[in-house]
Amino acid sequence: MSELLELNILPSPKTVEESLVAETTSEDVVRRIHTLKEELRDKVVILGHHYQRDDIVQFADRTGDSFELARYASELYDREFIIFCGVHFMAETADVLSGDNQKVILPDLKAGCSMSDMARAEQVYDVWDEIGEQLDTAKLCPITYMNSSAAIKAFCGEHGGAVSTSSNNKALFEWAFSQGFEKILFFPDQHLGRNTAFYQMGIPLEQIRLYDQTKPLGGLTPEELRSAKILLWRGHCSVHQHFQSSHPNIMRALYPGIQVLVHPECNFDVVRQADKVGSTAYIIKTVEQAPPGSMWAIGTEHHMVNRLRKEHPEQFITTLAPYACECSTMFRISPESLLDILENLKRGVVKNQISVEASEKKWARVALERMLEVTRKAQ
Repeated sequence: MSELLELNILPSPKTVEESLVAETTSEDVVRRIHTLKEELRDKVVILGHHYQRDDIVQFADRTGDSFELARYASELYDREFIIFCGVHFMAETADVLSGDNQKVILPDLKAGCSMSDMARAEQVYDVWDEIGEQLDTAKLCPITYMNSSAAIKAFCGEHGGAVSTSSNNKALFEWAFSQGFEKILFFPDQHLGRNTAFYQMGIPLEQIRLYDQTKPLGGLTPEELRSAKILLWRGHCSVHQHFQSSHPNIMRALYPGIQVLVHPECNFDVVRQADKVGSTAYIIKTVEQAPPGSMWAIGTEHHMVNRLRKEHPEQFITTLAPYACECSTMFRISPESLLDILENLKRGVVKNQISVEASEKKWARVALERMLEVTRKAQ
């Protein structure tokens, strides 16, 4: 076991020192992207999510999480084209927040999100009606994680709810109860919802119920439904799902003194054993502020972990899992697909534009603006 772990997770001096700007492509593609980006610099902004590979991040005008990037893009009123190197729901959010004069482009339309796909709008409406046969839904607040479609965000906005991120989920839960709601329906990530409700808010597990949308009444009895304060949609992140409860102790045995730092999309037992838990931004900030010699086993997407390892050679940084955990849909954004978008823009052709319908855009914006207001008040 230990030999396998060391083979897959220990950094080598070469990995830390070498440039990865052409890791998965050719130098010619890199050169052509740089040239086109310069030629189109007054019209285009390129955004790169933290989970993108390095030879995409090198072209980004800004890196960040999905909402940070969408909000940044919305402030660039002079840029006609927003190229979002992320996944579909992120580009949708950027379109919701951007101006009428802007067009949002996703380099590869197959770059989706398995978690987002676990909550479809038609399912949510069916579940809402089903719950309504047992409860007064006027007392139920729908909150959706940022990792969801514009249609789901719009549903929340129209039904008095809001959007949340991993960094402000607790504040949004508290806001919902302060508005007089008695229960929260949270989707699509059950782990973030459970970890927030139990670890951050102290809500007993018996009042936190998993609502399995594939079963009648979510697999719950009417009494279980009525007694619950938090109803969790049955969904998860395919990357963070890989981290298991055995991993923290394995790392501590291999590297005495190492600290386990995980994202709250990890499951309940992993979070329970972690030394620190927080959003992507929190993970980055924690490492940036740590003293030389710090040791970290980080439970999140491995492209970001590898980037932190290269940026902080004074620390020991490795992934929490004994194998690579990458977001395969994020990985679909390739230098070649980015180059194709830029070449078409140079010819005056807009490919892969993401457009949210006006009715959805209206209510999704409401849900996002509620989140912004709550976040501002909580700071």
